[in-house]
Amino acid sequence: MSHAEDHAGTRRDFLYYATAGAGAVAGGAAVWTLVDQMNPSADVQALSSIFVDISGVETGTQLTVKWRGKPVFIRRRTQEEIDNARAVSMSDLVDTDARNANGQPGAEATDENRAMDEAGEWLVMMGVCTHLGCVPLGDGAGDFGGWFCPCHGSHYDTSGRIRRGPAPENLPVPVAAFTDDTTIQLG
Repeated sequence: MSHAEDHAGTRRDFLYYATAGAGAVAGGAAVWTLVDQMNPSADVQALSSIFVDISGVETGTQLTVKWRGKPVFIRRRTQEEIDNARAVSMSDLVDTDARNANGQPGAEATDENRAMDEAGEWLVMMGVCTHLGCVPLGDGAGDFGGWFCPCHGSHYDTSGRIRRGPAPENLPVPVAAFTDDTTIQLG
């Protein structure tokens, strides 16, 4: 083997490695572009979190807002509604899971685990029936003074827990927090 053949082999090896490296970089750039385009756009990210002014919500009334394309019930409960919800035994509930995104997963569905504040005055939950996705009627509707889904007859109590009917789960509580005394942030 001559010196020229040895030099040609080295050049050939270099070309193989350079081509493989360029191919890897080009492939990585193509994959990165495809993955990056799947990220949510700026308008979608802006809707992922909203601030709701609750200063006008009187005791015993509720505000319904649209968040992520679904209704959210924000209720300022009366003391009677709170007392009724806290008097319910876990054995009386169809679903004993709190379904609260703000609390511990699998926590019991006590009213304390579903309310926004310690006193229980504020209740925030998704306004979509867990049976087939209808929007339940509020303001004391149903047999338990909470919400009633007229489509198939699901009854929810004053804490949004399913008590009677075909719905399998309690109304879920979304990620929510007070930012000040008159504002709740969803998301």
